[in-house]
Amino acid sequence: MDSLYLKPKEHRRLFKGHLWSFSNELQSLPKDITAGETVKLYTHDNKFVGTGFYNPHSLIAFRLLSRTGEIPNGDFFRKKILNALDLRKKLYPESDTNAFRLIHGESDGLPGLVVDCFNKAIAVQAFSAGMDRHLPLICDVLLDLFQPSSVVVRNESVLRELEGLPLYKKIVHGTSADAVQTIHDTGLQYLINLLEGHKTGFFLDQRDNRRIVRKIAHGAETLDVFTSDGGFGLNALFGGAKSATMVDISTDALQRAEENAILNKLSNYALIKGDAFDVLTQLVEEKKSYDLVILDPPSFTKSRKNLPSALHAYKKLNKLGLQLVRNGGFLATASCSHHVSEEDFLGVIRQASFTQKKQLRQVFRNTQPADHPILLSMPETHYLKFACFYVNEM
Repeated sequence: MDSLYLKPKEHRRLFKGHLWSFSNELQSLPKDITAGETVKLYTHDNKFVGTGFYNPHSLIAFRLLSRTGEIPNGDFFRKKILNALDLRKKLYPESDTNAFRLIHGESDGLPGLVVDCFNKAIAVQAFSAGMDRHLPLICDVLLDLFQPSSVVVRNESVLRELEGLPLYKKIVHGTSADAVQTIHDTGLQYLINLLEGHKTGFFLDQRDNRRIVRKIAHGAETLDVFTSDGGFGLNALFGGAKSATMVDISTDALQRAEENAILNKLSNYALIKGDAFDVLTQLVEEKKSYDLVILDPPSFTKSRKNLPSALHAYKKLNKLGLQLVRNGGFLATASCSHHVSEEDFLGVIRQASFTQKKQLRQVFRNTQPADHPILLSMPETHYLKFACFYVNEM
């Protein structure tokens, strides 16, 4: 293995549990080392930091794998995956759900790797050149451990472009028919498609927050914006909502939401196709109102430089949402942009409430679920913010 050296004092964050070293923290950036190759990292005074993946083309130049010098072979991945599985078994009995995130990147000691299990199928994503290089080996280990009917690689995230990696998706085991699965999660079923659904096939990270919505949905006329597969809207109906209007720009997503409504024998729903901002503006102009408005947008920024425009978008979205909440109703709102801090997120909601002369009382505040664990030494692993407010006119 090649060896890299940090500049003076640049080891401190790594020694406190962080797993990344940035390009400006290294003494040199050798161009003759292939992106994704495993290297040894040392401090400026030759103290061993660990082994990890190197990428000369990325701002995150080094991703730590092992502090003891382990190399990423089959035994290494097998040990890490089994350790992650043991945690999930403790968190999620099969009677509750047959879908969970098995590997959550850095939080499970596998930086740049995501593995989601959906019943008998598995979806995989690689966000780093090192994990991308080892995907065949990782898939072999998953096949050996789980014998899934299907393994689908969903490498379509724009984050891969920051690593100089191409975007693609493919089935590496099984057929397209095997990629269609029915999952269950605390009383509801979802028909999902690992090859065509959003991200890895279904948004698992809002599972706990969907249950929160059930608690406040009884008798509510509900508006679910960015509904995707209908997760929030269907949970509202399951919790006794009077009706659910589900909004998404994707025809395929709305079709999946309707299929899931039928699968769960839920009725009193309506589907609206269109850009969320345009639909919300039109509903405001039509003087529509709801007892419960749910806003679950995609990430508005993938980089810190676009943070101001992202915060503006969150403020605009929540301002529109608040205009549609009846006095004495609820606003449930989320952000999955990890560059947006919880303080900033709550701040723009507060600003939006001022402009609408609404008083907000926070009744629920939450984050990502336990199968998306947060590594305390890496704030970057904490990305999801969720809050629910009781809304009154001032």
